[in-house]
Amino acid sequence: MNNVFIDTIHGIKRERPPVWFMRQAGRIIPDYLKLREKYSFHELMNIPELAAEVTLQPVHLLGVDAAILFSDILVIPEAMGMKLAFTDHGPRFETALKDVKEPLAFLDPNPEKLNQVYAAIDAIMASKPKETPLIGFCGAPLTTLFYMVQGISSNHQFPAAVEMMYRDPETINALFEAITDLSIQYALTQVKHGISAFQLFETHAGLVPYALYNEMVMPHIRRLLAAVQETGTPVIFFPKGLGMGMSALRKESFDFVGVDWQMSIEDAKEMVGPDMGVQGNLDPRLLTADTATIQRELEKFLPFGAREHKWIFNLGHGVLPNIPFEHVKFVVDWIKSVDWKRS
Repeated sequence: MNNVFIDTIHGIKRERPPVWFMRQAGRIIPDYLKLREKYSFHELMNIPELAAEVTLQPVHLLGVDAAILFSDILVIPEAMGMKLAFTDHGPRFETALKDVKEPLAFLDPNPEKLNQVYAAIDAIMASKPKETPLIGFCGAPLTTLFYMVQGISSNHQFPAAVEMMYRDPETINALFEAITDLSIQYALTQVKHGISAFQLFETHAGLVPYALYNEMVMPHIRRLLAAVQETGTPVIFFPKGLGMGMSALRKESFDFVGVDWQMSIEDAKEMVGPDMGVQGNLDPRLLTADTATIQRELEKFLPFGAREHKWIFNLGHGVLPNIPFEHVKFVVDWIKSVDWKRS
């Protein structure tokens, strides 16, 4: 596969960095918004042909270098027996684990509930351009657990979940084990169906002290990503908000680490060391500005991109719904057309 994303994630120097965006499928794509007039988010996820269409829209319309599976991190809790509704105010579980006396006994894992995701991957593989890689993903254990314990996504501090980590670490660790076990099965099955790389989304890494994160969560992160890497599939770990804890990732063997916008890409690269690649880290809110302002900020990445070939251009988090489609297209075209001075 002659693709700049594939080469870069395998450490091969190319003439420019690859570009893709978290949450590129949906939200700002005009064709997606038309589909949303007919189908709910849940229907788009669960009808394989529609999930494939949404996954590939950014490839065709934006020109990004990779597709990412159109799905949601909460498919794992659903497959563990939790009933989920996607409301106008975000996802909501019928029963939160904070309201259950015995959380582990409450769960009833059924891996077959994930079959529609694999069917979507099959549909993507059958219809995507041959040279376009597909990135698979799942939510990381902490972020997944936070939603399961809190029950709703409207309070992004997840107070009940954080308190439970301190108050009942034994139950929390058992839940982490159960989430990780199913996530490994999920990730490895994605690999069998043809994904080229795998990203682990830890959206809420910054909500607990790094020492606690390192003690309670990192063992499960290592186990999950090592299982994927053993198949020869490269992995990207995205721990949003990890801050200075990024420096501890230097000793890990992940292929790439995603960087949020709260630190410079230069500092992140210095922290993780020469062997690990970095992905990120443009502030998505910048893309609401005019293109002259966007270009001035993009130009600041040129010196870094010239000397660091193990870098995937991306945002520091997902595309926001209020970003103009034309601005995202402008970024992709700029990344592809500018001289990165890689001789």
